[in-house]
Amino acid sequence: MRIAIAVAVTLAAAGARAEDLPRQPVITAALASEAVQAAVEACARQGKHVTAAVVDQGGNLRALLRDDGAAPHTVDSAAKKAYTANTYRTATLEFSRRVAANPDLADLRRMNDRVLILGGGVPLKVGEEVIGAIGVGGTPSLEMDEGCAKAGADRIQDRLR
Repeated sequence: MRIAIAVAVTLAAAGARAEDLPRQPVITAALASEAVQAAVEACARQGKHVTAAVVDQGGNLRALLRDDGAAPHTVDSAAKKAYTANTYRTATLEFSRRVAANPDLADLRRMNDRVLILGGGVPLKVGEEVIGAIGVGGTPSLEMDEGCAKAGADRIQDRLR
């Protein structure tokens, strides 16, 4: 009898249809690559050599591009800014100002070693849902880093779904 019940449960589970599974948008490798290219180009037009990184909804690196002449530390800063924008679901420049203005949020800076609360990270969204983020590191200005990240996000925004 127990075997018959186990078989029935297994067969019922196997009968789940694809349309019953949850669906969520993802950032494809092609779009992530295009976004980092656009961000690096935006900074290069301003004479700055940067690194740009895109992470997916789970914080996993999807694309990274280090421009010729970008400093080595920019690889980590770009990836961490993207991770932070994705994790907190907001642009990191705005978020860093919010943290600076509220001492109760100071411990967020030490949450884990992948968080970097500095300007330069921008979430990638489908509607209001954050599906990843792009981060840029390497300019002398956090506003410029964020502007280049926005250029990368803008390049692919109309194709995110």
